[in-house]
Amino acid sequence: MKRITAVNDFVVKFANVNGSGSASANELFAKSILRMGVPVSPRNIFPSNIQGLPTWYEVRVSEQGWLGRRGGVDMMVAMNPQTWEADVAELSPGGYLFYDNTRPLPPSAFRDDVHVIGMPLTEICNAVYSDPRQRQLFKNIVYVGALSVLLEIDPAEIEKLFGEQYKGKEKLLASNVQALQLGREFAQEHLDAPLGIRVKRADRVGDRIFVDGNSAAALGCVYGGATVAAWYPITPSSSVAEAFQRYCGKFRVDPDTGQNRYAIVQAEDEIASIGMVVGAGWNGARAFTATSGPGVSLMTEFIGLAYFAEIPVTIINVQRGGPSTGMPTRTQQADILSCAYASHGDTKHVLLLPEDPHECFEHAAQALDLADRLQTPVFVMTDLDIGMNQRLCEPFGWREGGAYDRGKVMSAEELEAGKDFGRYKDVDGDGIPWRTLPGTHPTRGSYFTRGTTRDPYARYSERGPDYMYNMERLLRKIRTAATLVPQPVVRRAAGEARLGVIYFGSTSPAMQEALDVLAAEGIELDAMRLRAFPFPDSVPEFIASHDQVFVVEQNRDAQMRTLLVNELEVDPARLVKVLHYDGTPITARFITGAITAHVQELGEKVA
Repeated sequence: MKRITAVNDFVVKFANVNGSGSASANELFAKSILRMGVPVSPRNIFPSNIQGLPTWYEVRVSEQGWLGRRGGVDMMVAMNPQTWEADVAELSPGGYLFYDNTRPLPPSAFRDDVHVIGMPLTEICNAVYSDPRQRQLFKNIVYVGALSVLLEIDPAEIEKLFGEQYKGKEKLLASNVQALQLGREFAQEHLDAPLGIRVKRADRVGDRIFVDGNSAAALGCVYGGATVAAWYPITPSSSVAEAFQRYCGKFRVDPDTGQNRYAIVQAEDEIASIGMVVGAGWNGARAFTATSGPGVSLMTEFIGLAYFAEIPVTIINVQRGGPSTGMPTRTQQADILSCAYASHGDTKHVLLLPEDPHECFEHAAQALDLADRLQTPVFVMTDLDIGMNQRLCEPFGWREGGAYDRGKVMSAEELEAGKDFGRYKDVDGDGIPWRTLPGTHPTRGSYFTRGTTRDPYARYSERGPDYMYNMERLLRKIRTAATLVPQPVVRRAAGEARLGVIYFGSTSPAMQEALDVLAAEGIELDAMRLRAFPFPDSVPEFIASHDQVFVVEQNRDAQMRTLLVNELEVDPARLVKVLHYDGTPITARFITGAITAHVQELGEKVA
C-alpha cells in the first residue's frame, strides 16, 4: 500500500468534540513543532455553541514556510464518532488514521488505502484516573504523547511548554507530564514508529513571532494612541477588546497615581457602542470599536453620522460567515460592500485590508491616524482566520517617540490670531476641512455638529449648491485618502505575463503558495495584493496592463470584483471570479485548480 512520506511537510487534522479540552492539547502539539524550528500554521475550526458539537484543529507543518491552508490531510486524529465517516473520507490515499480503539470498529469503518493506528486511549485513562473530567482532559495529552513518538517530536519541547503554562502550579505540571509519558510509553512499546511523515529539527522560524490577529490589532490600537474602546461581545471580535483591556492595564496606567488613562465600556448593544465611539472621537479622543458583520449592520446609522459630520472613528471588523447570524465561527470576506458604502445615501468609507497579525498591528495603529487625518470612519477589515488563529509573522515595530497624525486641528493660538474657521470649508483642495476640539477657545472656533446639510461654516442650509459643495468635497477627501492608505503590493512574474491576479487579506498566504505552484506549471501571473480602499491609481493601471485579471476572494457574490467594477468602471469581462465561501480558509490547491482550469479553457478557445 502507498505510504505518504515527508519530513517537515505535511498536514495533521484533529477531529474532536467541542468542550472536551482538546483545543489546548492540539495547540501544544503545534507549538512543540514550532519550538523545533519548523514553521507551522494551525487553524481551529469550532462550532458556535459551548460544547457537544464537532470541532477540528488543523496543523500545517511546512519547513518551506507556507502558512496558508494547503488542502488535503496526511494524518487524521479521529476522536469524534459523530464525524468519523467524513473524517476518514478526508484523508489522502496513503495517509495515516489515528484513533481510540478501546471499542473495536468493524472493517467497514476503515479504508483500504490508508494506514490505521489504533490506541486504547480511553482504556489507558480509565486505568490511571478515577475522575471523569480528568479522564477526558488527559486523554488529549496522552494522544499528544503518542504522536510525539510517531512523528519524532522532541518531548523536551512539550515539557518546556508545560513548564511555561503551569509555572507555580507544580501539581498540574506533574500530572500533565505523567499523561504525556503514558502516551509515549504505549507508542514506544506497541506502535510502529516513526511514521512516513515526521518532524526534524530545523532553523526556519527565525525571529518571527507567533500571535493571533485580534491580539495584534488590540496592541496596535494601544500603539496608535487609542484611549477609548466601546464594544458589545460578538464572535469572532470579542477578544480584540479583551486584549485591549489587558494591554491598557500594562501601558495605560499612571505609574505615579495608579489611575487608569483609558476608558473601556461594554455597551448594551452595538448601536450604543458605536455611539460612544463617535462621541469620544468628536471630543478629541482616539477611539475604536471591534465587531463583526451583524454589528456593522446595526451601527450603520451612526457610521453615516460620523461620515457626514466628519468625526474620526475606527472600526475593527473581524468578518465571519453571513448573512444574518450565518456561520458565526467560520471565516469569510463578505462585508466588503456593506462596509465600503455603510449607511444610507451617498457614503464611502476607508477600508484597510491586513494580510496577517503583523499588518493587523500596523493597520490598527494607522487607522487611528487616518481617521484623525481624514476626519472620517476607517474600517480595519480582518476576519476570523486572521483574528482567532495564531500565525507566524514579522515582529512588530514600535515607533518610540513618534508623533500621532492628528490632522487639521485648529489651535487656540490660531483662533486668537483671527484665522478663518469654516468647519466644512475646503481650504487647500484635498477635501479635508479644519476642525476644533471642544474647549479649545472660550469664544471662538465653536460650531454646531449636525447630521443634516449645512454650508461651509456649519450653518444649517438646505440650499442645493451648499449640499453639492459638501458632497463633492467629501469625494475629494476620498480621493485624497487613496494617496494616504497602505499602497498595493505587486509581485511580477519572471517573464512577461498577459494574465494578472488581485487578492487581499487572509487569502494572501494561500495565494503566495499558489503563485509558485502555477509558475512551476508554466502559468505566469503578475499579482497585486490590495491593502486598502479607496483604490490608488496603481490598481486600474495594473488591470489595464493585462488581458484578464483573476480576483480571488472569500464570498459568494464577488464583492471585491464588484467594488473594482463600480469604482474604476472596469469592463467586467476583464475580471475573472475565483470564489471560495464554504466558511473554511481558502487553500492553495483551490486557487491553483481554479486558475489552471480557466487558463486551459482560454487555451482551448484560442485554439
